[in-house]
Amino acid sequence: MVAEAVRVGENRYRESFGRYLEDFKVGDIYEHRPGRTISEADNTWFTLLTLNQHPLHFDAEYARHSEFGRIIVNSALTVSIVAGMSVSDISQKAIANLGWTDIVMPAPVFVGDTLYAESEVLDKRESRSRPTQGIVSVETRAHKQDGKLVMSYMRSMLIPKRGHGVDDVIEQARG
Repeated sequence: MVAEAVRVGENRYRESFGRYLEDFKVGDIYEHRPGRTISEADNTWFTLLTLNQHPLHFDAEYARHSEFGRIIVNSALTVSIVAGMSVSDISQKAIANLGWTDIVMPAPVFVGDTLYAESEVLDKRESRSRPTQGIVSVETRAHKQDGKLVMSYMRSMLIPKRGHGVDDVIEQARG
């Protein structure tokens, strides 16, 4: 259901990813795969890109003397990777992210760790002001390869109803 082939002409199909409002069901849990192993390059580049100058993310000697004993992955990178892992299941068709709350990071992530994520649908409702859209709220959780929880957060998105997404509008315009 996350990926489907949509017929767009005779003997012609286009892949379509994501879910419409009708596809979400409160209580469903979507396991986001594949997992993602974080490399030293990932951590270094992200840290440089974001101008994060904390030495725990790139100075091995400094990190060796910290309570962690080694470099830890930039937590903003962890949020970004976990959010990216969830896109095809949760927000590929989203119109907008409406909010992120309760971001919790109970354990560090290290270079070489592999992350696995899942999202649970907590709430779904039609929009009061946008009749062709609705709001979906999820809790996303990420675990390392050993099963240890390293992150969770709540997220709400504006999702189109079937027939009213950007892909649908483009198809209607092509007529």
